[in-house]
Amino acid sequence: MANSDVSDHGWLLAPDPDREDLTRAVTGTDHEGRETHIRVVEERPLTIYLNSREIVTAMTIGDYPEYLALGFLRNQGMISAQDHVTSIDYDDEIATVVVRTAVVTDHEEKLSRKTRTSGCAVGTVFGDMMEGLEGLSLPATQVRTSDLYALAKAINTVPSLYLTAGAIHGTVLCQGARPLVYMEDVGRHNAVDKLSGWMALEGASAADKLLYTTGRLTSEMVIKTALMGIPVLVSRSGFTAWGVEIAQQVGLTLIGRMRGQRFICLSGKERLIWDADAKNVPDEPKTSGRKGGA
Repeated sequence: MANSDVSDHGWLLAPDPDREDLTRAVTGTDHEGRETHIRVVEERPLTIYLNSREIVTAMTIGDYPEYLALGFLRNQGMISAQDHVTSIDYDDEIATVVVRTAVVTDHEEKLSRKTRTSGCAVGTVFGDMMEGLEGLSLPATQVRTSDLYALAKAINTVPSLYLTAGAIHGTVLCQGARPLVYMEDVGRHNAVDKLSGWMALEGASAADKLLYTTGRLTSEMVIKTALMGIPVLVSRSGFTAWGVEIAQQVGLTLIGRMRGQRFICLSGKERLIWDADAKNVPDEPKTSGRKGGA
């Protein structure tokens, strides 16, 4: 769970960059030929089962496997809000999570074994995700620009693997100007799946939430956010054309390239409340970036 100093500032769950099993110490040589010692992010396979069917093997940093498994299955449309999950069992020795439902779903027989890649790969996309967008319309939740700036500052300064080790993506569930739950992983899709699993197990509402991510606003990120019922998606990074098109189709407010004073809204500008003067916000150099994040 979140450490105490972070919890005191309103976080429900935050990264733990000091957790030793999430990184490994390695020795290398820097650009001047000197020996250097750094910590790099771990990457482990996690196999997810739905009842008796093996669904996918995902590469992950290894924290919150139960959240990841449930969130992945929900975001892929394999488990709906109406399905009764009877248990989620994680076996650390064989790196396996089994999610069991009261009634066997029809998805087990649809799928063969698939491997979901890590990092910046597209990931595994199933047809049920696109089918779930039919008729979907998100609530027209308003967004204050003052909240956007406050969230960016809080998220970009909280201790995290993203800041200390790089080669990782962060995704944060927020409400107003308050960041609530921060998940990290080698793949941006894993991070958002963990948030989905947390929301499902905690019974958290989605209509008043905002999702902040360090990764690109791709079609899959937009689809996952929409299917979770979250009406606002914000990123430090940029967009893909299909991601923008889907966001406009379902009424998702889509804001990217948010760095310092700057951001670009490509969907939902009518829902922005301009209550902050950007001139009062410290800017970042246009060429700035964080190691391995986006």
